[in-house]
Amino acid sequence: MTEINMQGDFLPRGSGIVTRRPLILQLIHGVTEYGEFLHCKGKKFLNFDEIRKEIEDETDRVTGSNKGISNIPINLRVYSPHVLNLTLIDLPGLTKVAIGDQPVDIEQQIKQMIFQFIRKETCLILAVTPANTDLANSDALKLAKEVDPQGVRTIGVITKLDLMDEGTDARDILENKLLPLRRGYIGVVNRSQKDIEGRKDIHQALAAERKFFLSHSSYRHMADRLGTPYLQRVLNQQLTNHIRDTLPGLRDKLQKQMLTLEKEVEEFKHFQPGDASIKTKAMLQMIQQLQSDFERTIEGSGSALVNTNELSGGAKINRIFHERLRFEIVKMACDEKELRREISFAIRNIHGIRVGLFTPDMAFEAIVKRQIALLKEPVIKCVDLVVQELSVVVRMCTAKCSE
Repeated sequence: MTEINMQGDFLPRGSGIVTRRPLILQLIHGVTEYGEFLHCKGKKFLNFDEIRKEIEDETDRVTGSNKGISNIPINLRVYSPHVLNLTLIDLPGLTKVAIGDQPVDIEQQIKQMIFQFIRKETCLILAVTPANTDLANSDALKLAKEVDPQGVRTIGVITKLDLMDEGTDARDILENKLLPLRRGYIGVVNRSQKDIEGRKDIHQALAAERKFFLSHSSYRHMADRLGTPYLQRVLNQQLTNHIRDTLPGLRDKLQKQMLTLEKEVEEFKHFQPGDASIKTKAMLQMIQQLQSDFERTIEGSGSALVNTNELSGGAKINRIFHERLRFEIVKMACDEKELRREISFAIRNIHGIRVGLFTPDMAFEAIVKRQIALLKEPVIKCVDLVVQELSVVVRMCTAKCSE
């Protein structure tokens, strides 16, 4: 969890995977302190405990309460006099083993979710790694290197410096000597779970962090370049510089899109009934929109209008294959005694008057084909259910195109 230098503490903390949906957090410098959610338009959250609870409740509304995950983001704006203007995206940490309602490929799904954001050239990557683990094995740095091999967009953050074994330190890392990054590393000391449960506020935590760096023999010479306030300032400055560097290319891209749209508008202004080229272009645009909506519904990239009442689209198809089909197969009656009798007859009939030492291939194939044939009915039933759901998705997408 990222701690923000402000009066309120609102991001969920705990053991295991806590962040189960991307949280797009916009920090906006303002006179008063409050929060707003995109899914609760017009409602101001003045109590930061309520913000934390709303994040948890909104996560559960989409993912369930048993550790499920989703790539549909939660959008939160926080106004405060104690923050710099900054936009952060809090993403789930990598997990190796599925628990609760998590899919068996949980690690791959989280990686895809992370790549969805860090692939963007306009995004700065905050690669957070605990100091008490081997930096060479850092999952965060490994993922960052895949999309940013030159390290142009990556900032290293080293946490848990206070938990390193006595006699060890992270000086070489923080001085950018070990696995160098173009933007370097910044060390921070966050509150422990015990500190949070003991109601240690952020001001006390920042003072304790500052004292730790100033009193530590390995870090005191660079104390002014360590800590959460310094990280906040660096992020604000580097993000500003990054926006300045990428803005010309973004402006050119937008201008090209605007010229294209203006050209299309002019063409439609002079549209004459029976003009085949305009009709063809409009039809292609509708087909592309239909394709995009269909892919989003099936692949689960979703939209703000996500169905919170029942499974639909790709999620329902996933359940058909992984739950319904399995249930139908388990439900099939299997008489083991009869199966053994059939195997015995098949082997003896294949051997004839001969006595064989091994099971003949033909007997094996005959028995397996009979068993596979039994799977035909449940498989066809599940295929029919998938076809029905695909038909529903197509009708929904075509209705949207005709609006």
